[in-house]
Amino acid sequence: MSIIQLEPAFKDYIWGGTKLKEKYNKHTDLDIVAESWELSVHKDGASTVASGEYKGLSFPEYLEKKGKQVLGTDCEKFDRFPILIKFIDALQPLSIQVHPDNEYALRVEGEYGKTEMWYILDCEPDSFLYFGVNREITKEEFRKRIEDNTLLEVLKAVPVHKGDVFFIKAGTIHAIGAGIQICEIQQNSNTTYRVYDFGRVGKDGKPRELHIDKAIDVSNLLPIESDFKACGPESTDAGSRTVKLASCEYFTTYETTVDTKTTIHVDQSSFVSIIVIEGECTITNGDTMIQARKGDSIFADAGSGDVTIEGKCQFIKTCE
Repeated sequence: MSIIQLEPAFKDYIWGGTKLKEKYNKHTDLDIVAESWELSVHKDGASTVASGEYKGLSFPEYLEKKGKQVLGTDCEKFDRFPILIKFIDALQPLSIQVHPDNEYALRVEGEYGKTEMWYILDCEPDSFLYFGVNREITKEEFRKRIEDNTLLEVLKAVPVHKGDVFFIKAGTIHAIGAGIQICEIQQNSNTTYRVYDFGRVGKDGKPRELHIDKAIDVSNLLPIESDFKACGPESTDAGSRTVKLASCEYFTTYETTVDTKTTIHVDQSSFVSIIVIEGECTITNGDTMIQARKGDSIFADAGSGDVTIEGKCQFIKTCE
């Protein structure tokens, strides 16, 4: 078993900015980088192996060569890789949107639904996002407010701060606001129903497609309570502090701040993703050593054993 570094697939959606290149060490010829898909096997943008003997392979090719055992026993219940991890830089607000659950998405779109979590990497002062509705509404009112451009009046606007955590269950109406950078851990899906887009047009000069009927089918129109903080208690060792951020059927995530050194034991139950979000570190597993810095993505096969992270850094760990 082993650890590898991954290179992302990039997306230049019209609302994106340049902070992923400026602050997260992303290298691409694209002028705008809205998203970097750091850990992805999705057909719309697979990441690439950037280190070791498999360097140059796409991440799906790597998994095919290594075999399903690198995913771990907890992933045996899935018929495909369960998650996708990305960085997002929203210079402008994203569309108001919603994702379907598994039942609806598999029946209508042929892929899984999308439950996700957002970790706020950074944000401009007074930034906010939309998270669900601010009061119960009916499907009829939902449709009418989309049609007469008053939908924002019934959405819950939430101020954001660096380090906030948003768990967004499938069916939750949501939108990232302007001036926010996010690390998103989500189900392995790219199905999004756009509800409202602020009257914008795409690169072709035409209004971007909306998916109103499907959105009405899948949206939760009841308010959702959350404190937008990490879900678990903090634990400490001699050189680091760790807190659980979120957990669901598809992923469990932790944030670790390393002052000197910490060790993760990667057993046979699950792979581990390490996304460095601050600082620099040396990541070691057996004879393999990777120098990592802010923005880097590392994948550890299930059963890799002890993975040591040494340096002054902060990272997000994800496993099944």
